[in-house]
Amino acid sequence: MQILKRLLRWVLILAFTGLLLAVAAVGVAYWLVSPRMPSVAALKDYHMQVPLRVLSADGKLIASFGETRRIPVGIADVPERLKHAVLSAEDADFYSHPGVDWHGIARAGWHVIVSGGDKGPGGSTITQQVARNFFLSPEKLYSRKLTEIFIALRMENELSKDQILELYLNKMFLGHRSYGVAAAASYYYGKTLDQLSVAECALIASTFQLPSVVNPLNNPKRAITRRNWVLGQMLQNRYISKVEYDQAIAEPNNAYPHEPPIEVDAPYLAEMVRLQALDRLGNDALTEGYVIKTTVQSTRQQAAVDALRAGLIDYDRRHGWRGPEDHQELADNAGNEDYDRVLSSYTDIAGMHPGIVTAVTGNEASVYLSSREQTKLGFSSVEWARPYISETRIGAAPKNVGAVLKRGDVIRLSRDEKGEWQLTQIPKVQGALASVNPEDGSLQALVGGFNFLRSKFNRAVMAARQPGSSFKPYIYSASFERGFTPASIVNDAPLALPDPSRPDGLWTPSNDDDKFDGPIRLREALVKSKNLVSVRLLDAIGVRFARDYITRFGFSLDALPSNLSMALGTASVSPMSMARGYAVFANGGYLVTPYFISEIDDRDGKPVYQANPARACRTCQERLLDTRPPGPPPTTSMAPTNSVASAGTAGAPATAASSDIGGVVLPADAHGNGAHPPVLAPQVIDVRNDYLVTSLMQDVIKRGTGSAAMALGRDDLAGKTGSTNEHRDAWFVGFNGDLSTAVWVGFDDFSSLGRGEFGAKAALPIWMGYMGAALKDVPSATLSMPPGISTVQINRASGLPSGAGDPNSMPEMFKVEDVDRLRQQASQQQEDSDQQHAYDIF
Repeated sequence: MQILKRLLRWVLILAFTGLLLAVAAVGVAYWLVSPRMPSVAALKDYHMQVPLRVLSADGKLIASFGETRRIPVGIADVPERLKHAVLSAEDADFYSHPGVDWHGIARAGWHVIVSGGDKGPGGSTITQQVARNFFLSPEKLYSRKLTEIFIALRMENELSKDQILELYLNKMFLGHRSYGVAAAASYYYGKTLDQLSVAECALIASTFQLPSVVNPLNNPKRAITRRNWVLGQMLQNRYISKVEYDQAIAEPNNAYPHEPPIEVDAPYLAEMVRLQALDRLGNDALTEGYVIKTTVQSTRQQAAVDALRAGLIDYDRRHGWRGPEDHQELADNAGNEDYDRVLSSYTDIAGMHPGIVTAVTGNEASVYLSSREQTKLGFSSVEWARPYISETRIGAAPKNVGAVLKRGDVIRLSRDEKGEWQLTQIPKVQGALASVNPEDGSLQALVGGFNFLRSKFNRAVMAARQPGSSFKPYIYSASFERGFTPASIVNDAPLALPDPSRPDGLWTPSNDDDKFDGPIRLREALVKSKNLVSVRLLDAIGVRFARDYITRFGFSLDALPSNLSMALGTASVSPMSMARGYAVFANGGYLVTPYFISEIDDRDGKPVYQANPARACRTCQERLLDTRPPGPPPTTSMAPTNSVASAGTAGAPATAASSDIGGVVLPADAHGNGAHPPVLAPQVIDVRNDYLVTSLMQDVIKRGTGSAAMALGRDDLAGKTGSTNEHRDAWFVGFNGDLSTAVWVGFDDFSSLGRGEFGAKAALPIWMGYMGAALKDVPSATLSMPPGISTVQINRASGLPSGAGDPNSMPEMFKVEDVDRLRQQASQQQEDSDQQHAYDIF
């Protein structure tokens, strides 16, 4: 008996000693670890990484940027069935334990002992998992585990259970770049949390353990097995009834990838926004949940995309069928799996679906599409496909389907307006469109190429191309500043000028049609786009003066050639810079700066940036009180900061470095409620000069090279076509009071578009397609005649004021100060004529 008492005493002493040593060890461990433990208080205001979202002006999604998918959600917005599923899967006693499951840790410790050191599962609670994911590495170290326990205990002391669970539900990685339950629900099911079924809640809860392996996409069978186990735990914990359990068990796996629903096709604009966001907001731009609102209206952007693609496809069809994208020799017994394997490396491009020709019989071809759809093409679907020979030659029209397609050809099909499949091909030609509001420069639509996936080079702002005759209105504006008028006579005749760079030492410019009209009024010269008149006009006013004057439209001197070739449009410009330049004509003579970001909001919806662009503001009080005469814009306006013009793409064609080319910038910050006075854009040309040049460009549309635009049925349009040597570039730039829009078509390698591909043929239809849609139901908007303009009858031949009864007279507009000078000139000419007539008598 004494021995037993003595043994019992020693056992108690040893146990107590062990307990003291354990407590001391924990205390020492805490003393050692505590200085290195992070502050749990930071979790109360922790910001989850949330992607950057880019929206149109009408609130539609353009793009989402960020490495993670995350949609933060408050614990109050998490359905009970999802909470119960997660608790059943990960920590059923979460609301009752102190943050650490001592039984689980004991089991884990025993496992280590009996397995000889295998760490195995850690028995971590949800609180411990939060501690590990926020503060620690995933390494399986005893020191890390001890630190995790201490942090978990501290979290339980400083945070509520709901706060910890909310962090857990938002932080955890659940596969496929999805972080948090809301992002997982959106990606796997395309649903919000309140729309999830019990089975879907259980499946999402199943992904917490091994998200890269056990998720409904990578390993559906294993995910279903895990889901059913979670459902069983929910039933055991009485979170669901037996009926709900049976229904959930029977529910199939309906998960598939749901990407964010992009609502606006504007990838070139989205990339511009991303670059600007990184420049303005730093590296946090893509992770802090910013929402950027752009100036682009979704309907106008879609109209621009549709118009550009339609125009490039029409051009491409005019130049023939280049053949299939590929050809595969198919076995006689080839089936759908073989076809899928061939088509797996092809993707849909702008509604052009890849397919493989499986048979050609009679006058019909069978095509298997990448969407696993089978269709047949008749002759009407391929009759356009005359063989391509060169940009200036195509072969004979096909006589049957077999002349175009062969079994094994990889081709593309698109649906026509009736929904029927038609043979198509991806155009090699490229194009761009830029459209701005002349009032403040806000971007209304932008397309940088046929398809962003095939080429990320943004031609709308990065390209440096020659504008051809679309540059002439700037020359005419400069000449009106020097005393020329719309009625001035200039000789349209052959010209030869010294040019040491040429083999014969002469530069002999010509008109596009190689015809000459002799003496011609400037209005008619622009309507007919006479090159020789522009050269003589530039020579008369001086290249130096013209270059300095044209910088008023937003171009830098570096972009303008210092010789007479500038009259033919040999400057280096982008569609954006041309749209900006023509906006000066559209708004009454004010230089606005294009911009595309109107507001940046933080994750809580509070604005951190608001645009305050300089405006034309022709009728506002501040403008009426501004008595400064028109002149060159300030230097800061000529060289905007934060330009994306030089932000090129690796492997892309050469870009323009000058700020005027694609000078798209963020205007100055404007915090507050927006009740600030307007910032006035600089007036760079006289409103009367503007009105006269615009009237000439209106005639270009009414009866000149842009006359096809009359089909739009509007009376407020003005513009100019442009073509360059050997048809390398085709342009149309035009405007009304609401929009200034530039369209360019060409090849990236500067090869020819082909004979006859002038701006009126290749670019104008795109401009019409966009402007017709963008201005639908918009009332006419054009400048009214300003004070200081007088309408006078002139002689058609001389361009001078005519006397009463002149049968060859017509009305023309002049600045009032030019009228008296021209009347004196007309009177002197009449006297000289009378004197010459008197001499002729003798």
